[in-house]
Amino acid sequence: MKKLLCLLALAALAACGLETATTAATGAEIKRREMEQARKTLEQAKQKIELSTRQSQQSAAQSEEKSRE
Repeated sequence: MKKLLCLLALAALAACGLETATTAATGAEIKRREMEQARKTLEQAKQKIELSTRQSQQSAAQSEEKSRE
């Protein structure tokens, strides 16, 4: 009877450890996805800033050309 109780206790503890490991892995995967999305958002923001800068430079160049005429 003691052996059976010990085996059940060990099985329960092992299950708790497995659940903890699974939870940690799930949390890590969520964080990885968040980081990937943040990287994509940052890249998109950089592209928009570069586009805006180019457009501003073109506009300034056109204004300068018109003022010379």
